[in-house]
Amino acid sequence: MTTERYDIYKEDVAGRANVSDTPELVQYYKDLEKFEAGALWNVANKIEPWEPKSQSVPVLWRYQDLREYVLRSVDLVTPEQAGRRVIYLNNPGRQDVSAAVGWLYSGLQVMHPGEAASAHSHSSSALRFIMEGSGAYTVVDGHKMTLGANDFVLTPNGAWHEHGVSEDGTTCIWQDGLDIPFVNAMEAGFYAVHPDLSQAVTFPVNDASHIWGNPGLKPVLHDWQKPYSPLLKYEWEPTYEALSRYAKVTDGSPYDGIIMDYTNPLTGGPVMATMGASMQMLRPGEHTKAHRHTGSIIYQVAKGHGYSIINGKRFDWRERDIFCVPSWMFHEHVNGSSSDDACLFSFHDLPVMRALNLYYEEALADNDGHQIITE
Repeated sequence: MTTERYDIYKEDVAGRANVSDTPELVQYYKDLEKFEAGALWNVANKIEPWEPKSQSVPVLWRYQDLREYVLRSVDLVTPEQAGRRVIYLNNPGRQDVSAAVGWLYSGLQVMHPGEAASAHSHSSSALRFIMEGSGAYTVVDGHKMTLGANDFVLTPNGAWHEHGVSEDGTTCIWQDGLDIPFVNAMEAGFYAVHPDLSQAVTFPVNDASHIWGNPGLKPVLHDWQKPYSPLLKYEWEPTYEALSRYAKVTDGSPYDGIIMDYTNPLTGGPVMATMGASMQMLRPGEHTKAHRHTGSIIYQVAKGHGYSIINGKRFDWRERDIFCVPSWMFHEHVNGSSSDDACLFSFHDLPVMRALNLYYEEALADNDGHQIITE
């Protein structure tokens, strides 16, 4: 026979809830339950922990393991049947909300030449990072963008968008990143399918890059009133060039090496309100120091190989692998090459953390800032 306990979270610490069960109190709690109520002191220490305790766990998804299964989906379902033919990444600690880490979703989408997914819109913000193939494109509210490997493209919330691969292209795979779990937690999710299943391209192809992608220059004759970046597409070549030039004149971050944020060219802020993105370079042989912060991050290896240590566990990665760092877990990165740089793309929920004044960061003080590998 088991006895129901209400005091399992009590702590013998001044200022914390420390109430032990008595027969009288247990009956009192049961009476409260009849009215869908309860005593705060029984759950206060649980719902207000001393520090963040992520339900997510660090995970490394190896591209060489997943690629075969992603490609097999092409023979099993069509884009029309699936809506979006995606294999999503399911963190063991977040399976209840289909999240890759924290409140972030990630998946691998595949399309053959000539295929297209129907146009749709949703409350969630989304981004794509191209992993392989040629001829991919995205259309956002009439703006069509052609995409190559390591290009990064936005499909902001509320915008009509669709994806496809041109007839003369090759099979393409890209990573989708969305804030679906966050939007659902806010109970704010809407979804709509375009009445024509496709939208007209009403602007010159790649116009967003030509108008807004010129460093330090703002077009005079174009206005943009939407709450996300007008650039929409961030190409790999100028991004890598910017990192390489920056590396010549800075020591970089002790925790992230040479790191640059993708930004809204009008505001200098994050590309979207709920998700930000960054690209960082680890110079040959570089081993960063460990730190931790609130907010969750999903990394994709854009170039090179190496490993990261997350809460004492080593994760070896190479190009196109994806891994996650949950909130408030120490992490550091190591470039495995002594002669070439490595680059990590990442997207994260740090804009939310900062906007709500919830961002906090801490460096590892012990062992000269490096974690001891425990597993």
